[in-house]
Amino acid sequence: MSTAKEKACFICSRDTLDGAYPSLILGINAARLGMEAKVFYTFMGVNLVKKGGIEKAKFIPPGPMGAVPGMATLATAMMKKKAEKAQIPSLPDLMEMAQLEGVELIACRMTIDMMEIREEEMLEGVPIWTAEEFLKYAKDAKICLFT
Repeated sequence: MSTAKEKACFICSRDTLDGAYPSLILGINAARLGMEAKVFYTFMGVNLVKKGGIEKAKFIPPGPMGAVPGMATLATAMMKKKAEKAQIPSLPDLMEMAQLEGVELIACRMTIDMMEIREEEMLEGVPIWTAEEFLKYAKDAKICLFT
């Protein structure tokens, strides 16, 4: 008699570097611990699971610095260099690793409808769930984090 895998779920609502990295890293590590892992992308986070979206993620400095023209571009380049120096995979590589390791990436139905995103704009294999479908999964998860 086999036991069911423990479940982990992560919610990503931002399409920035600091929004994308935590959910993917936690999802991958949950899968490596033998857990069933899912990442639910909602609001701006949905942009990450659109075709070409993960490549567009930026780092926007907090506070007034984030409003300075060109600062997000400069900060993004700086953060990507820091990640590379620390031997942290790029976001596209990390997303591919997550999918290869069995982390399921899920888009939010309400966000898709609200932002008038066509399903063909989404990455192949990304299901679209309602909030209710996500909560049915999340209520049984051992870990559920908003990243």
